[in-house]
Amino acid sequence: MTENEQGAEWNVAEWHGKLLIDRDGEKIGKLEDVYVDVENDEPQFATVKEGFIGRHLTFVPLGGLTIGPDELQVAVTKEQVESAPNIEQHGEELSQADESALYHHFELNYTPPATESGRRLGRR
Repeated sequence: MTENEQGAEWNVAEWHGKLLIDRDGEKIGKLEDVYVDVENDEPQFATVKEGFIGRHLTFVPLGGLTIGPDELQVAVTKEQVESAPNIEQHGEELSQADESALYHHFELNYTPPATESGRRLGRR
């Protein structure tokens, strides 16, 4: 993959409102926000709306993402997403503890970055 193609692939502004489906094609929900790694600006998680307004955010990891014309297919199952820790929405950022819980639930390697906040994810 060329650098140019990689840049085009990560046009996260176009992802908002697209349907997220799991690796088996099951509908997860519509993408609301994308959270990127603050160190390399690569998309790490998407959020989908679940339940009533303000209830909680559902996070879906974006590793192994397949981008289709109308939907984004993630590499995890709907069950993994549904059993993920519920994260309450507090402003724009997640706490370091919430980040760590998310990464561990999806069996992803988590190391807090050496930033002032110690948080790895930022919303785009």
